[in-house]
Amino acid sequence: MPMDFARRRAALAALPHGVDAVLVTNPVNVRYLTGLDSSNAAVLVRADGSARLATDSRYIDKTRGLDVEVVEATDVAGELAAKGVGIEAGHMTVAVYNRLGDGLVALEPLVERLRMVKDEEEIELLRTACAISDQAFADIQDRIRPGVTEREVARVLEARMVELGADRPAFESIVAAGENGAVPHHAPTDRELRAGDLVTLDFGALYKGYHADMTRTVALGHVDGWQREVYDLVREAQRAGREAVRQGAGAGDVDAASRSLIAEAGHAEHFRHGLGHGVGLEIHEEPFLGPSRTGRLEDRVPITVEPGVYLPGRGGVRIEDTLVTREGGSELLTKTTKELLVL
Repeated sequence: MPMDFARRRAALAALPHGVDAVLVTNPVNVRYLTGLDSSNAAVLVRADGSARLATDSRYIDKTRGLDVEVVEATDVAGELAAKGVGIEAGHMTVAVYNRLGDGLVALEPLVERLRMVKDEEEIELLRTACAISDQAFADIQDRIRPGVTEREVARVLEARMVELGADRPAFESIVAAGENGAVPHHAPTDRELRAGDLVTLDFGALYKGYHADMTRTVALGHVDGWQREVYDLVREAQRAGREAVRQGAGAGDVDAASRSLIAEAGHAEHFRHGLGHGVGLEIHEEPFLGPSRTGRLEDRVPITVEPGVYLPGRGGVRIEDTLVTREGGSELLTKTTKELLVL
């Protein structure tokens, strides 16, 4: 089923923003409102929901068939800007704002607010992205073995996602072996995997613009007592977080469901990032789950749950799933087992 871009533009026009038109210049938001994926485009959405899209000659052919008025221009913001028009203050640079002159009205993020709640068509694309991620991980487990480097594992995992139909990896994959697992966003190196390592893999597929995100930690050869203890703790904390995800749940409350278990086990200082984030046309988007986060989850919001425990000099464990909030709970999109895999 095709995306209903006109409905999205009408929803933006209906938001209380106090202007007669909104100038959208963030490329991700332009794609959300029109279907055009480009590096130079803007769309003006008027109060009645009608719109005018500007892009340069490189992308004009891609606009054919879009349900919006199109104009070719190099200075896309300048083509559409006018006095009294609202702008995306978080995206437009000061230089562009000054060049366009006075009379523009800075607005808080509006399209991002709409993007949090996904259409069922978007959720289906995320489902496919997550299924590709699950399958790719299953297919390359025999390549996660002593003597192989972190970079080699990342490369074969990313290649497999593309072979399975991904546009490309959703982000630069993390493969962190042994002591490197204590760094939440470790970049893969030539460090070879060794027997006895815990290895954390954080990855996802990009499918038709939508980002999957999942993390699994595996063990190589054998499992020490401390590794099993930390793994079981993180698995239990991740389960508690997943079970807390539902329509109406507070962002801080979901975080607390996981974080409290880790703190009670004496590892509060070893879990210092937020519990999760929204996913969609971007890998990190609203809403965010964390101790100081406010607001409540609405229905049909894809969100990650990814607690971790990171022990400097020793290693770490993180387990992450992508879920979608539903009225009675959540729908799990990444389905690889959370049992500790010993490879």
